[in-house]
Formats: sequence, C-alpha cells, structure tokens
Amino acid sequence: MEQAIEILKQGGVVIFPTDTAYGIGCRADNDDSIKRLFSLRRRPETKAMSILIDSLEMAKRYVIDIPEDVEEKLIKKYWPGALTILLKSKNETSKRITGGGDTVGLRIPNHSVTLELIKGVGVGILGPSANFSGKPTPYSLEDLDPELLKIVDFVVPGKCNLKQASTVIDCSMSPWKIVREGAIQLSS
Repeated sequence: MEQAIEILKQGGVVIFPTDTAYGIGCRADNDDSIKRLFSLRRRPETKAMSILIDSLEMAKRYVIDIPEDVEEKLIKKYWPGALTILLKSKNETSKRITGGGDTVGLRIPNHSVTLELIKGVGVGILGPSANFSGKPTPYSLEDLDPELLKIVDFVVPGKCNLKQASTVIDCSMSPWKIVREGAIQLSS
C-alpha cells in the first residue's frame, strides 16, 4: 500500500480494487496525471470521470454546495457505497474531470483498500473502471487487460465485493435524475 500511495502522490497511475469494480486512477489535483489517465484509457476528454473521496469534508473541496436534502436522503444513507452523486463543480476542479461540463461525480467507496489509498494521498483520486474505453468492466484481477497492466505504474491486488457498477444520480438539477442504474436501487 505504501508503494501505491507514494506512486499516486508523485503523479503516477495505479489500478486498484473498489467495492464495485477494479478502478484506475490518479490524483484529482494533478492535470498532467489526469491527461495521462485519459490517454492510457483511450477515453475522449469530453467524457467526465468521477472522483473517489473519503469524507464529506473532502467532497466539499470539489463542489460548490452540497444541498441539505442530498446529504440527508442520499449521502447519509448510501455513503460509503456504490452511489456516485453529480453536483455543481467548483471552478478549480479540472475541466478534464468534468468533461468540460459544470458537474462532477463524487463517491465514497465502501472498500478498505480504496479508502486507505485516498487517505494516504490526502486528495480525491479519479476512479473510472480499469479498462480501455468501451471495453468490459473488470471485476477481478484476472479480468484486467494485460495491455493496460503493462502501461500503468502499479497494480494493487484485492477483491471487488459487488461486481456491479455504481448507480449515478445527477443532483445538480431538480428533480434529481438517475443517469445510470447500478448496484444501488433508487426510486426516481
């Protein structure tokens, strides 16, 4: 873990298990690393990526406001867990992360390894699935593409408990809108 944390702190790209799927990430505050992550995954920069965080306090670094009803009805009930919440992003949040838009997805994963990485780095880390854009989501170490493994800086082994993508809900609008159905069932 110390090696993975040090690599992330220095701007590296690491593959790691989360509660939902294997993720690939870097620090959310290093634009060169973010650019490299998009390139490694062959992901268009117009597609946003979510930030994995370890606390509500960390969430506040990336968003303008967390409405009370979002905190009461979603955050307290589903975090840590497989719910990604979209909120209006602060201007300091990289436009690469937001895909050029004005919202950012945040999630506190329910996974001790992922949380230890985030705490060790001290900032949010990007957490898209560890695959080339458009390819199958990896839920185990064996599912990871050997070509991707060759071009990252480190791989943290571990288990993904849910083996299902997170649910994504856009709370930047009213009423809220479910963007992707996933591990958590929400009634719309």
